[in-house]
Amino acid sequence: MSRAPLVAILDDEPEIRRMLALALEEAGFQTTAFGRATEFEAALKRRAPDVCLVDLGLPDRDGLAVVHRLALESGAAIIIVSGRAQVQDRVTGLELGADDYIIKPFDPAEVVARVRARLRKGRAESVPATQTAYFSGWTAHFDRYLLVAGDGTEVAFSHAEGEVLRLFLESPRRLISRAQMQESLGGAAGESFDRAMDVRISRLRTKLGEDPRNPTLIKTIYGAGYIFLGEVEWR
Repeated sequence: MSRAPLVAILDDEPEIRRMLALALEEAGFQTTAFGRATEFEAALKRRAPDVCLVDLGLPDRDGLAVVHRLALESGAAIIIVSGRAQVQDRVTGLELGADDYIIKPFDPAEVVARVRARLRKGRAESVPATQTAYFSGWTAHFDRYLLVAGDGTEVAFSHAEGEVLRLFLESPRRLISRAQMQESLGGAAGESFDRAMDVRISRLRTKLGEDPRNPTLIKTIYGAGYIFLGEVEWR
């Protein structure tokens, strides 16, 4: 029998930790909860969670820094659960690698639903035979979150950047609209999602050595969306 997915909760409020753990465990998940980032990060070295719920207002570390490190070093889905409701806070969290953003106060049922949605999406993507893509002199290793250039140079990408890159590589030479991106990647449509996508695409272009004024791989079709122009082979 396969184990239940593990959800790690990082929040400095004990009542919120208890409420989230109860709701998730009743839904069939395993949970582990922490009030400080140092404890949370130490535990992740012993066992990797499937999903991380991260508050931004932590007593010992900037929550956004925790999110960014998770995005670079962990394959877990990251959902920010925060009282910071400004658009810029949501944009920054998504830019740094979060997969979703839930604003406090929240209904625990919504959190459970968002966790399930991220896990469903992760399972749909986890096809071992298609974890490596070859295109335009680059190799993308999605199991290691790594781009390798033709000369062997290695460039890491985040989980969030990888979602966008995979979307392009799975549909080369086809227009991908903003609406299709939102449907495929999840999250609430709107200004924060659009800006987050712009930033992720800009970072991917930089990592791929694209000229930002005249990109040749990821082309913007103004008013319509994006097209990936490279030839892609999956192995």
